[in-house]
Amino acid sequence: MSQAHPVPQPSKITDQALNQLFREARTFSAWLPKRIAAEVLREVYDLARMGPTSANSTPARFVFLESEAAKARLLPALAPLNVEKTKAAPVTVIIAWDTEFYENLPRLFPQADMRAHFVGNQPLIHETAFRNGSLQGGYFILAARALGLDCGPMSGFDQAKVNAEFFPDGKWKANFLCNLGYGDRSKLRPRNPRLEFDETCRVL
Repeated sequence: MSQAHPVPQPSKITDQALNQLFREARTFSAWLPKRIAAEVLREVYDLARMGPTSANSTPARFVFLESEAAKARLLPALAPLNVEKTKAAPVTVIIAWDTEFYENLPRLFPQADMRAHFVGNQPLIHETAFRNGSLQGGYFILAARALGLDCGPMSGFDQAKVNAEFFPDGKWKANFLCNLGYGDRSKLRPRNPRLEFDETCRVL
């Protein structure tokens, strides 16, 4: 009988990788005029989808707006401060969640009947989809940074307008937006401060 190969214990990644993902990564509002190849967008998703979600529910959905026509449909829903940065970004992603994500659970979590827990339970559907879809949005940002892209996540938009324009059947719901591209570092402002460990954390 063949034995499964043991999974190696992970080790700390390099400082260069940590810098790229966290310490030196920034939120961008200005962009270089450089297109993102379609295969890179696919690679970002292929990495992001590997992050954990409750019962492997993976409720996040991603709509990539690249063309001028697609961006024009989004612009009326944006807060004024987000319009120009979105027009300039090579790609804007609508990170949404699927209200019927549980229909995929027999395939995604075959070891138990998790679908039955969700059918007809709207509060549980919303809580699970929104929480885990938000997690997946975070994974998406880290995946993009890992592949050399810069990100500009945004909350300044009218969700109802975005849903009406892009998801008129009501099945998907917008969570947040994220501009993607190659950021113009000459336009960065000094990094804002962060809270310290002792201000935000408790070890019990």
